[in-house]
Amino acid sequence: MPKLNYTYDEILSDHACAKPHNVAGVWLHGGFDNDGVYISPRMKGRGPAIAAWSQRVVDKGYELIDVSVKLLKRENYPNHAQQKFLLQHGIGKPLWDSLSIVGELEGRGKFLATLDGPDFQKIFVEDLSNTATGHLNKGLHHAHGYDEGSVDNTGIGAHDQMWYVARDLLFGKDAHPKPIAPDTLTRPESLRLFPGLTETVEAFLLLYMNLLMIEVRAEKFFAFCCDLFRDPDLFADRRAAAEEAARIVERIRQDEAGHVGYLRAVLSEMRMMTFRLNDGAAIKGSDLLDPVWKGMVEFHATTVYDYSRQQTRDSIVRQLMERPEGDTLVRGFDELGHAAIAAE
Repeated sequence: MPKLNYTYDEILSDHACAKPHNVAGVWLHGGFDNDGVYISPRMKGRGPAIAAWSQRVVDKGYELIDVSVKLLKRENYPNHAQQKFLLQHGIGKPLWDSLSIVGELEGRGKFLATLDGPDFQKIFVEDLSNTATGHLNKGLHHAHGYDEGSVDNTGIGAHDQMWYVARDLLFGKDAHPKPIAPDTLTRPESLRLFPGLTETVEAFLLLYMNLLMIEVRAEKFFAFCCDLFRDPDLFADRRAAAEEAARIVERIRQDEAGHVGYLRAVLSEMRMMTFRLNDGAAIKGSDLLDPVWKGMVEFHATTVYDYSRQQTRDSIVRQLMERPEGDTLVRGFDELGHAAIAAE
C-alpha cells in the first residue's frame, strides 16, 4: 500500500544531486543527476505523496478535476507570429517585460512559505490524515513558496531568479527598464462566495482555486516560451543562450507540475468530502465548490486574458508608433493576430 502520511521534513526533503544548478554564474535550486537530468527541489517525499493522494481519489471512485490547458479559451498575446514580428523589428521590450513580470510574480509566491492555513480537520467530517488536504500545513504550503522564491540566506535562486536568468540570456542584463507588475493575478471578489464558512476558510479555498488556475495559465506560457526561444529565425547571435533559456523554462515547468499536482489533489479531495458549515449543517464538497470553481475557470480562461490583451496591445502600439513607419508596423502586427484567430 502506498505511503499516504508524511512528516513536514519528508515533504520538504530533497533528492541527492550529482551536480548543482548554476547558469551564467547564478546558483539556482534543484540540480542534476549523473546523466545530466534535472532534479526538482523538495520532491523526494512530495512527489510520491502527490501521486499517492491523487490515486486515492480515483480509487475511491471520484475524478480528479480537469486542469488541462483545454480550459483556456484564449491564445497567448502577442502570439508566436506577432512576438516574432516584434523581435525581428528590433522591439524586444514586450518580451523582456513579460519575462520580468513573471519573475516578479513568481517571487511574490514566496509568501506561501510563511503561510499556515486553518485547521481543515475542523471543517471536514472525514479524517484528513492520509490526504493532501491534511498536509497543507505539513509542508505543502512551505514547499510551494520556497519553489517560487528562494530560501533566505542561501544564495540559491528559485523560480523568480530562473526567469531573470532566462531573460538575460536572451537579451543581456539590464536591456530595458524594469516594468511594473500587476498587483495581483487572482480574481477580485466583492461578495462572500462561501457564506456558510468562516471568512478565513473561504479565503484559503479561493486561494487554492486561484493558484491552480494561475498554474494552468502558466503551463500555456511555458510552451509558448520554449517554442519562441527555439525558433531558429530568432536570437540568431544568441542561439546557444536561447536554447539554455528554453531549458531553464522546462525546469521551471517540471517544478510547477508538483504545484498543479498537489492543488489538484486538494480540490479533488475536498469535492468528495463533506464540509461542516458554521451552523452545524453538512454539505457535500462538490455541491459547495463546483459553482465557484466554474466561475474561477471562466475568469482565468477569458476575463483576465481580455483585460491583459488590451493593456499589452496599447503598450506595443505606443512602441511601434515611435518608428517612422509606425502605422505600417501596427497594421502588420494586428494582421498576424487576425490570421491566428481565423485559423482557430
